[in-house]
Amino acid sequence: MSTARFDVAGIGNAIVDIIAEAGDDFLVANGIQKGGMTLIDEPRAEELYAKMGPAVEVSGGSCANTIAGIASLGGKGAYFGKVRDDQLGKVFQHDLKSMGVHFDTVPATDGPSTARCYILVTPDAQRSMNTFLGAAGGIGPEDIDEDLIKASAITYMEGYLWDPPRAKEAFVKASGIAHEAGRMVSLTLSDSFCVDRYRDEFRKLAKEEVDLLFANEAEIMSLYEVDTFDAALQAVRKDCKFAALTRSEAGSVIVADGEVHVVDAVKIPKIVDSTGAGDLYAAGFLFGLARGYGPVRCGQLGSLAASESISHYGPRPMTSLKELADEKDLL
Repeated sequence: MSTARFDVAGIGNAIVDIIAEAGDDFLVANGIQKGGMTLIDEPRAEELYAKMGPAVEVSGGSCANTIAGIASLGGKGAYFGKVRDDQLGKVFQHDLKSMGVHFDTVPATDGPSTARCYILVTPDAQRSMNTFLGAAGGIGPEDIDEDLIKASAITYMEGYLWDPPRAKEAFVKASGIAHEAGRMVSLTLSDSFCVDRYRDEFRKLAKEEVDLLFANEAEIMSLYEVDTFDAALQAVRKDCKFAALTRSEAGSVIVADGEVHVVDAVKIPKIVDSTGAGDLYAAGFLFGLARGYGPVRCGQLGSLAASESISHYGPRPMTSLKELADEKDLL
């Protein structure tokens, strides 16, 4: 891949995660869809917050987690995401910039507050997300810096961006700029419920616009409306030149130019919180790809980064991913 100022430029919903433990009975009593992401309004956000137990607040958002992971690997990342000029917005900006991420999107000065995602983690480590998009949904094509996209080896976008209409416009603009500059474009499907909402559009993107597709097992099966992973794998092989499909403890399956590679998951003593596992897998994979590594090594970096994420609460790395990767001779 040609020389680039940044390894990856990410475009996503800038969200502060509020994470608490909860039992299945809490989910049922409050009408929360287990294991998925549900969009909520601000009154519902305040209602859930009042009912949740003690919580941890950390800067999150799927794509931002990925860019933070790339920075932890020693990579150079840039991020586009909209926050409000409020306290949580300032916290979000500080957290990314303190990791060395280039983040200059101008905050909104009016409208809804900075986005929050209320995440309930059940004893089986499943996370159920309830997202108030707030200011994050205000990102638009005017927030995309053309020079920065051109200077990035890969432009990475989250499927959740397909919910706010103007964010979708930003996505399309960035993709066009990247391809005109000879750069790669990558998309993560984000969530099986998100796929249900935009299946036809995502399939068109996967086939015609995206160079590298990320999905987990449920998402890729939903995309192709099939009952088995193998059927989904055969479908994506026809549509995508490059795809990375995660399967939790079964590791990941990578499609590269028609060839299929299986990469084992990295085992850890205990899974604490699965929030952000896919985001960090993407971080390792994208970092490796931007640095010219082969598909298997990219997958190994992804598995390593994901294993660090699920060993603690919160989606961002708490241990240097670069140090972990150096120990495994992956860099």
